[in-house]
Amino acid sequence: MQFFFVLLSQKNINMTVLYLVRHGETVDNANQIMQGQTQGELNEKGIAQAREVAEKLLGEHFDAFVSSDLKRSFDTATIIARPHHLPVVTTPLLRERDWGSFTGKYIPDLKDKVWPDDIEPLDALKRRATEFLNYIRTTFPDQRVIAVGHGIINKAIQSVYFDKPMNEIQKMTNAEIRILEL
Repeated sequence: MQFFFVLLSQKNINMTVLYLVRHGETVDNANQIMQGQTQGELNEKGIAQAREVAEKLLGEHFDAFVSSDLKRSFDTATIIARPHHLPVVTTPLLRERDWGSFTGKYIPDLKDKVWPDDIEPLDALKRRATEFLNYIRTTFPDQRVIAVGHGIINKAIQSVYFDKPMNEIQKMTNAEIRILEL
């Protein structure tokens, strides 16, 4: 499991710290199926990944747990939150990108396909990422928050945060954590 940490500044003690996590592996991830905004189901490996994150973060203090309202993220967040005895708050802002008619398709078959018009536009995805960051800053000021999302929305969040194009943000693996200071 990889961990990518943005070093926390000693100067700015009063800040929101966001632990951005990608959900554990799902049945569809393992089968290379484009999930998009379908619920998804963690497989055994995904459950084990979520438990590993929970164990690694056991000694850390968190004030809140936030998740996408899609099952695969909510289940991952619930496993991570369990030892902290805190509820998981859901938000559609953390949903995966809507892949439109690509949803449910075998990913390798999509390589050279023309993208259909029903895919969520990149600018809409990045607006949602900006809304999510604003939601975290205003709802959880000066708190430590774990947020469990998905590969592309998490990439969009980091794109907005670092003010870099999405293609310059490294893809997150399942159950990977990245820490951002807000």
